[in-house]
Amino acid sequence: MDILLILRLVVLFGVIFFGIRLGGMAIGYTGGLGVIILTVFLGMNAGAIPTDVILIIMSVIAAITALQKAGGLDYMVRVAEHILRNHPRHINYLAPTVTYVMTVLAGTGHTAFAMIPVIVEVAKEQDIKPVAPLSIAVVSGQVAITASPVSAAVVYMTGALEPLGWSYPALLGIWILTTYVGCMIAAFIMSTFFYKGKLSEDPTYLERVKEGLIAPIHSEKKAELPATAKSSVAIFLSGVLLVVIYATFISDVIRVPLVASLQESVAQGSTMAAAFLTVLEPLKLARDGAIMSFMLLIATLIVIKCKVPTGELADTPTFKSGMTACICVLGVAWLGNTFVAGYTAQIETFSQEIISQYPGVLAVVLFFISALLYSQAATAKALVPVIIVALNMEVHPELSYILVASFAAVSGLFILPTYPTLLGAVQMDDTGTTKIGKFVFNHSLLIPCCLSIFFSVVLGFAAASVFA
Repeated sequence: MDILLILRLVVLFGVIFFGIRLGGMAIGYTGGLGVIILTVFLGMNAGAIPTDVILIIMSVIAAITALQKAGGLDYMVRVAEHILRNHPRHINYLAPTVTYVMTVLAGTGHTAFAMIPVIVEVAKEQDIKPVAPLSIAVVSGQVAITASPVSAAVVYMTGALEPLGWSYPALLGIWILTTYVGCMIAAFIMSTFFYKGKLSEDPTYLERVKEGLIAPIHSEKKAELPATAKSSVAIFLSGVLLVVIYATFISDVIRVPLVASLQESVAQGSTMAAAFLTVLEPLKLARDGAIMSFMLLIATLIVIKCKVPTGELADTPTFKSGMTACICVLGVAWLGNTFVAGYTAQIETFSQEIISQYPGVLAVVLFFISALLYSQAATAKALVPVIIVALNMEVHPELSYILVASFAAVSGLFILPTYPTLLGAVQMDDTGTTKIGKFVFNHSLLIPCCLSIFFSVVLGFAAASVFA
C-alpha cells in the first residue's frame, strides 16, 4: 500500500467521521471538503455527481411533502397505529411490517420517525421492552428501500440489470419477498434470543423510573384529520401504482416480446391489439425520468384536489428531512465516487479474482461501503457499474444474479450509530432500552441490521439463482 493511497484513505474516512461528529447536513458539507482535498492536493479526478439519485429523492420528497400537508401521512400513521393497538402482543412482528410497508410505498425510510413514539407507547402498555420491536422496525424501514418501486436505489438497479436480461416485475418480486422475509426472521431471532424479559424487570428502566425520566402511558385524544387526508392517500397510492405499471411496460424484457405479439395480432386484424399498441408505442420516457415526472404529477394533483397551501410546504418535517438527505447524498456520494473512480482498476481486479469465486463477498463489500456513503442508491451507483465491467456481465449475463442477490446489502447504514432514524429511536425511547453502548459500535440496532441483511442476501441468492 503506497503512501498516496494511505493519505487518500485518511481523507476519505477523516472527513466522513468529522461530518458525523458535526451532525445533520454537515456530513454532506464535509463530503465537499473531501472532494476538494482529493482533487486539488492529492491528484485525483472528481467523480460523477449522483445527480439522478438526488433528483429522484427530491421528486419523491416533493410528493410526500404534499401528502403530509394534506393530512395523508398522518392518516397512514393512524391506520398503522390502529393495527398495532388492536394486536399489541404481536408488536415485535407488526411494527417492522408497518415500517416496511410504509417505506415500500413512500420510497423513504424517514417515515419511521412517525411510528417510533407509537411503537414505544404500545410496547410500554404491554410490558415489552421497546427495543425489541423498535430496533427491527427502524432497520426494516431502511431495508425496504431496496424493495420500493419509488426509491432511487431500485430505479437505478432495475435500469442496470434489465440489459442483462432481468425484467422489472421479477426484480421487484424477488426483492420484496426476500427482504421482508429476511426482516421477519431477524425479528424472530431478536425477540426469542436477545431482547427477552419484561420491561418492568429491566434494571435500566427501573432506574429511570426512580429518577422520574419515564413519560406516563397515555392515550390522548388525537386531533381530527383534515377532510382531504383520505383523498390525498388515494391520489398518492394511485400514482405509485402507475409508476409500477409504467416501469413494467417499458422493461425491454417484457416490452419487446409484447410489442412483437401485438404486431402479429394487428396483422391478423385485431383492433384491441392495435389500440394497446398505440398506447405502448409512446412510452419512451426512461424509468428515472418517469418516476420524477409521476411524483411531481402526484404532488400537483394533491395540491389542487386538497387545496394545499403551497407556501407552507417547505416547513413540513418531511421536506426538511428530505432536503437534508439530498445534501448528505450530494457530498458523501460525490466523495465516494471520486475515490472509487480513482481505483477502478484495482476494484475490477479484486472483483475478478475474489467475487467471481466467492459471490457472497460482494454483499460484504456493499454492506460496509453503504455505511460510509450514507445512501443505498449512492452505494449501488458507485460500485455496480464497476462490478458489471469487472465480471464482464454483458458477455456473461448469467453472473448478474450476484448483483440481484446482494442488493439488500446496500442497507448497512446502521454500522455506525449516526443515521437519523437510529438516533431518533434512541432519543424517543424514554425507557432507555434502545441505546448506544460505551464502545459506540455496540448499539441496539447493529445486530438487527446485520441479521436482516444477512438473511435477505441468503434468500436473495436462493431466489435469484432460480431466475438466473
